[in-house]
Amino acid sequence: MPNSATPTHCPYCALQCGMNLTPGADGTEGVVVVTERADFPVNRGALCGKGRTAPAVLSSRVRLTSPLVRRAGNLEPASWDEALDRIAEGLTRTRTEHGPDACGVFGGGGLTNEKAYLLGKFARIVLGTSQIDYNGRFCMSSAAAAGMKAFGLDRGLPFPLEDIPRTGCVVLVGSNLAETMPPALRYLTELKENGGKLIVIDPRRTRTAEQADLHLSPRPGTDLALALGLLHLIVAEGRTDEEYIRERTSGWEEARAAAMAHWPEYVERITGVSVPELREAVRLFCEPEHAMVLTARGPEQQSKGTDTVGAWINLTLATGRAGRPLSGYGCLTGQGNGQGGREHGQKADQLPGYRKLVDPEARRHVAEVWGVDPDSLPGPGRSAYELLDALGGDIKSLLLMGSNPVVSAPRAAHIEDRIRSLDFLAVCDVVLSETAELADVVLPVTQWAEETGTTTNLEGRVLLRRRAITPPDGVRSDLEVMHELADRLGVEKGFSTDAEEVFEELRRASAGGPADYSGITYRRLAEENGVFWPCPAPTTEVGPAPSVEVHPGTPRLFLDRFATEDGRARFVPVSHRAAAEEPDAEYPVLLTTGRVVAQYQSGAQTRRVDELNSAAPGPFVELHPRLAERLGAAEGDPVAVVSRRGRAVAPARITTTIRPDTVFMPFHWPGEGRANTLTNPALDPTSRMPEFKTCAVRVEVVGK
Repeated sequence: MPNSATPTHCPYCALQCGMNLTPGADGTEGVVVVTERADFPVNRGALCGKGRTAPAVLSSRVRLTSPLVRRAGNLEPASWDEALDRIAEGLTRTRTEHGPDACGVFGGGGLTNEKAYLLGKFARIVLGTSQIDYNGRFCMSSAAAAGMKAFGLDRGLPFPLEDIPRTGCVVLVGSNLAETMPPALRYLTELKENGGKLIVIDPRRTRTAEQADLHLSPRPGTDLALALGLLHLIVAEGRTDEEYIRERTSGWEEARAAAMAHWPEYVERITGVSVPELREAVRLFCEPEHAMVLTARGPEQQSKGTDTVGAWINLTLATGRAGRPLSGYGCLTGQGNGQGGREHGQKADQLPGYRKLVDPEARRHVAEVWGVDPDSLPGPGRSAYELLDALGGDIKSLLLMGSNPVVSAPRAAHIEDRIRSLDFLAVCDVVLSETAELADVVLPVTQWAEETGTTTNLEGRVLLRRRAITPPDGVRSDLEVMHELADRLGVEKGFSTDAEEVFEELRRASAGGPADYSGITYRRLAEENGVFWPCPAPTTEVGPAPSVEVHPGTPRLFLDRFATEDGRARFVPVSHRAAAEEPDAEYPVLLTTGRVVAQYQSGAQTRRVDELNSAAPGPFVELHPRLAERLGAAEGDPVAVVSRRGRAVAPARITTTIRPDTVFMPFHWPGEGRANTLTNPALDPTSRMPEFKTCAVRVEVVGK
């Protein structure tokens, strides 16, 4: 590769920050230098520690460079042909003995659009299985479901990040942006510099909450009641926008009646947020001309997450904010391609373009692009946790790409047992993750800097990641893996190894769908610094160089109408209900989980970076001094957190920034400090999101 800077994007969170990569001066394989890329509007050159150190995982010292196969119980190096043959044999044996649905496929929110698209096609065309889902189900599926109900369309943010500093008030619900997406914190700083107000809702006084004009600290699992209490006050104080409600919405009477059953004193008893604080939040939110509500995993990762997000959306509708400039509702997507990853077919119930798998017209369109009979496409399969829970039972073999459920799944010890019970497991990954260590075959695949492909960030901005360096010998791309496996399993065409060719097919498959990428090309992405979907092709003929004026993309959704049949947004009536698991005499404390700035998701990659490990070397249990005093715990003491699903042990971190009835653990580590050993897999009935954010536990000082 030429020794010049290649503009590309960070491999981690959904900001997809722009950066430049330059090969190392000594030409050492896999070494690149990250430099500022100020021209990309999302981060404007700023990078967090994870982005700056991302090249460390390119090193052959920490990553996989050879296929591994299990011989006599041990994973040992093997040739690519042997490894691919073993996977094909394992999947074929399962299909022959148990049928196609005994083969499972599990993807990841870090896969490029091209990989996610081809993985869904591989599952449905090559394997003929309905059993495919991905770890993005654990990310923002509740927000997606609520957005579909209210607006008829799900895109994380319906406006660009640049609108945030220009609004009058932001209500940030369940997000610690300062640690999860540090470069985005500048938007909140600029908001305040411009005179806007920030309300942060979080059980902990995080680094983000410290920036707030008002911090509300509700009891974990009560965000739904909080939103309903605020809507009650908005109605009672006459702050609704009646003209907007009449002209642009439906369902208001039912939603209003549900909210009026949640009077302030009742909400105070449920949430622990005082009535004066509720009234102040309403004042700050309603007084400016423009305001936004942004949610993240806090309200979403609950067994009532869809209703909870719906209640926050109702606030934006009742006050006339949604679908207006500098206002509305948005979700802060977590994973790097969490948005695009669910749009193009690796989710259990969807086809490319965000089409529904049960829609006959959607099946016909996609089947025509794929050159198959629509009736041959399997129907919807299990959601992510349900798929993992079925391993070793109905599902005998699993092909897994870019995920580490042994650490990241709820009730993780149980999921680890299910994975161990499989007849056959194949994993494609960059590193030997805790899940890959259990596999029968592990394939080493290329990383972000070694391949070209597209991702879609939290704004709905489709971006081009460019290859900057040559991968090490012995490493292949996921596209090559699917091509080779399809060939071995009898499908010789339709699985290109060229990312741009795959994207061209994705364009055709998405054309006319809710997430329409048909007007987007690699050339446009390179020239325009990304394009917002929907972006339909200007003609029915999708090609790389349309001869008529191109669609500009859609940075701001819903300004004229919502994506529902009648163009109106829908209020959804919701009522508070308890979490799936409330504290009792045996488990009297609430556990909530989250991230720290120096680690990412299951930590499979970031835990291999020395600088990041120095900043965040291991798990901990955060508890309030009053709880610590009751337990007899001192700073640094090993404490055990015990739930109905298991036990985790980590050092105590005593702080006044958490509620006395709550403990917090980060979820990046395996072993005895694995937080997800404890978490509750109770599922939201609509989104099938597990209840990561709250469960009942007891806390014990080890050795006392």
